[in-house]
Amino acid sequence: MTQSALADLLPAWLPAQRWFAGSGSTVGQSDITSQVTLADGEPELVHLMVDVVVGQDRVSYQVPVGIRAALPAVLEPARIGALPDGRIAYDAAADPELTGILLRGIAAGRRAWPLRFGTEPGAIVDVHAPARALPPLASNTSVVFGDKAILKLLRRPFAGAHPDLEVPAALARHGSKLVAAPLGWIELTGCGQSDPVLAHPMQAGEPGSSVLAILSVFFADSTDGWSLATASLRGAADHGADPDFSGQARLLGETTARMHAELAAAFGASVLPEFALTDLVDAMKTELAQAVRVVPELRAHAAAVRACYDSLTAQGTQVPVQRIHGDYHLAQVLGTEGGAGHGGDDPPRSPRRWVVLDFEGEPSVPLARRRAFAPPLRDIAGMLRSFDYAGRHEALSHPDDRELAGAASAWVRACQDAFSAGYADVAGSIPRGSRPLLRALILQKAVYEAVYEARHRPGWLPIPLAAIAEASR
Repeated sequence: MTQSALADLLPAWLPAQRWFAGSGSTVGQSDITSQVTLADGEPELVHLMVDVVVGQDRVSYQVPVGIRAALPAVLEPARIGALPDGRIAYDAAADPELTGILLRGIAAGRRAWPLRFGTEPGAIVDVHAPARALPPLASNTSVVFGDKAILKLLRRPFAGAHPDLEVPAALARHGSKLVAAPLGWIELTGCGQSDPVLAHPMQAGEPGSSVLAILSVFFADSTDGWSLATASLRGAADHGADPDFSGQARLLGETTARMHAELAAAFGASVLPEFALTDLVDAMKTELAQAVRVVPELRAHAAAVRACYDSLTAQGTQVPVQRIHGDYHLAQVLGTEGGAGHGGDDPPRSPRRWVVLDFEGEPSVPLARRRAFAPPLRDIAGMLRSFDYAGRHEALSHPDDRELAGAASAWVRACQDAFSAGYADVAGSIPRGSRPLLRALILQKAVYEAVYEARHRPGWLPIPLAAIAEASR
């Protein structure tokens, strides 16, 4: 099979995928930069790296492709298209038979140049565990194996050490119970090099490599924070059920403070000097200008947002910085030991503890920035925005219910206050200079959300726009 046979199918298929940046856009050009056959026969498994041009941007995507003579009905939603020989190409991430090949490759430390598979020291991988794909997300697709492991395929990989492998691995080595410990990984090495013979055990993040997939511990008896929060809010919609979520929010604040302490212990901490704060403000204003081009509705609030950013440089305050989560919101945390399992029929229950997931940061941000030190207030701002998001989402779903809108607003305030109190209980206080910087970071996050929703979920765009309008008054 030639590369062109597959390349011809991708421009029409890629823009319809949830993880494609700028979903619905027209692909101007697509080039397969790496094609590796991982399994022959029926079905066939071919791993592709594809460079795609959309407008002025060129982005690299990972696309594992399955090929069958006939596609079972259950795999029809994953169809990419028909090849010249009549066989059908489809997204292999949806096929348990083919994702099992990836799992076995990780367990065996397989080499299929330029792909490398490996396991973390001491990790136990059950290669016979049945696989099931989860719904695709904005930048990845996850496959659960049994009830012990989950494989995250990074659809838009970047060269360099990936924080979603680097950070949980470091914290797990320090004994952290707040993260899902990594079990293994798949990476793409420098395609322009010959296959080297390594004189040392394989480690992820070799120079010139890109992490493609991460296998981690899976918490079967768990529910993500967004589902728990929105279930609480639906109690408000019932007008009579108790929608209180403040206990869970306070526990999450405590967990967040412990996470920041563990990150500082593992990676160190520093202080952002005044000149660097000026650079930070300049970057925030540049992001705002770019966002206005994508979301014209932001133009009405741009001056007020810029004024908020500019006020930071007058503070003369040194800001604590360290490694952080970077994209912290309710969907990035799991309530465990008391929550319903993924996909369970029982309603979610209150968690006894929280586990933090997905340390990759905001997918559209360059990898070097995602790995750089940043104010821990950025994570706090993200979670405060997430509580607001949940409340506004519920109100948006019932636009004519004024009573619900009031209940949702009260729910948000209670959760934000409880989260902040829980954080302060563990950390001693919110970091210095928090009030003006926190307000600016909350606005910056809302601007990012507006761009995200405009590109991926236009129906949700009113949520961040309304928050920006209120904060800009």
